[in-house]
Amino acid sequence: MRFKGLDLNLLVALDALMSEGSLTAAARKIHLSQPAMSAALGRLRAYFNDELFIMKGRGLLPTPLARDLAAPTREALLHIHLSIASRKTFDPAKSERCFRVVLSDFATLVFFRSVLARVAREAPGIRVDLIQFDDQPDELLRRGEVDFLIFPEMYMSTDNPSERLFDERLVCVGCQSNERLSKELSIEQFSEMRHVVVRFGRSNKPAIDEGLLMECGQKRRIDIVASSFSIIPPLLLGTDRIATMHSRLAMHFASFMSLRIVELPLPLPEFTEAVQWPELQDSDPASIWMRQIMFEEAERMRSLS
Repeated sequence: MRFKGLDLNLLVALDALMSEGSLTAAARKIHLSQPAMSAALGRLRAYFNDELFIMKGRGLLPTPLARDLAAPTREALLHIHLSIASRKTFDPAKSERCFRVVLSDFATLVFFRSVLARVAREAPGIRVDLIQFDDQPDELLRRGEVDFLIFPEMYMSTDNPSERLFDERLVCVGCQSNERLSKELSIEQFSEMRHVVVRFGRSNKPAIDEGLLMECGQKRRIDIVASSFSIIPPLLLGTDRIATMHSRLAMHFASFMSLRIVELPLPLPEFTEAVQWPELQDSDPASIWMRQIMFEEAERMRSLS
């Protein structure tokens, strides 16, 4: 199909090249051979009269024009996809839809596993891909490469719709044998003890506890930086290390590990975990169905608190 001389199939190739940054990976993504992808890039260059991508090492560096074309190309493809998908009646019991969800292991363990159990019962053909935090989760959402982002509401952008799920608070956790936790901690003791913290992605983005403590002007002696919350408890056992963890996650691990949970020596505000989805999927029946399950499971979890 052509629009003003442009083969619209080339937009799919352009989008894949932008998202993958590699000719080989882009070809694999849209099931083309590498020569066919090279030919598509050649036709795109001829149509736009621009190199679009320049080889840099093993990757492709987009030109300014390619970067300008990226967002409208992705939005056009999403509009087409959703317009076609919305013409079909969504039947969860028969659907083979794949939902891609960006969330932490905290949200997975204390909340989303109940969502997955519901999905398995009601829609056995649906697949869910759980994706670790990227340095730019908002960009994945904007590009429509993921369906949902579950994240602290305070860090979410306002570019896409979102909804509250549940509130959470932070506690101090250590090994049961850590005698320093047997009595109330002072702020000075808390600061000087050895801490395990979590940071995400290649840029080492701090987790919410670090952000809230920094806002209070509170510094800690960081002993270990971990890549996920569930790694923290084993790193505390048999040591005098401590960590600041989500209350629900700490209680989950304390149910089968020798952990001690105490209150933080300084009051940190509760925060809200929320779910966000692409604006273009706001009326998508499948997205609405999945969101409803999340809202119901979040309500059930709140009622048990």
